[in-house]
Amino acid sequence: MPAIERHLRVRRTARYYQLGQPTSATREIWVACHGYSQLAAPFAKALEVIESDTRVVVAPEGLSRMYLGDPLARHGPDSPVGASWMTREDRESEIADYVDYLDDLVATVRSETGGAEAGVTALGFSQGGATVCRWAARGRTRIHRLIVWAGSIPTDLPQDRGAHLFGDAKVILVAGRKDRFVAEEAADAMRAELSTQGIDAQVIAFDGGHALNSDTLRRLATNSIIPSPQSPAQ
Repeated sequence: MPAIERHLRVRRTARYYQLGQPTSATREIWVACHGYSQLAAPFAKALEVIESDTRVVVAPEGLSRMYLGDPLARHGPDSPVGASWMTREDRESEIADYVDYLDDLVATVRSETGGAEAGVTALGFSQGGATVCRWAARGRTRIHRLIVWAGSIPTDLPQDRGAHLFGDAKVILVAGRKDRFVAEEAADAMRAELSTQGIDAQVIAFDGGHALNSDTLRRLATNSIIPSPQSPAQ
């Protein structure tokens, strides 16, 4: 008799790094998801350029970690480690888990602000780009701005939402002109594809490769996403 696949929901501890202190003055919450094989700590350090008294930036770490390098090598205390948001194995469960994780993370930060009205920016780099897209499409959190940086729009998103796929989030696609994985042309193609669904997206290109760029981060941070009184955050 073949083995039967089953699932059990378990509790586990997720790690994230935070820039800024949640207070009643908080007006923006940024959730920044790293790329494949990265860790949240160095990723958060690259985001220090947008730290502000009115902005809290959180960098959650993917729930799956692995040793990097030769898989047959002996690993020890000096072996590099990375994290991943998902693989093809049991993908629906992994997606559901990290969508809940990101929803719970925003709820935690909001609870620490004392109820401050804060807009949410979701930034995903590389593999994190697909992660925040799925979160925006499937999660409970109202996302005001969706930034896909050096990443792609996944093809497994709900097909029946049209222009409401990401709620009312403003979509921004960021690409380095020297990025050998997702160049400016690929971002333009994604923008064109989104437009067929009635989703307007903006493309921002910078002179650089497959990495975050401080000047571009500052540019994105200068735009306010404070929700209006007519459309409170949820």
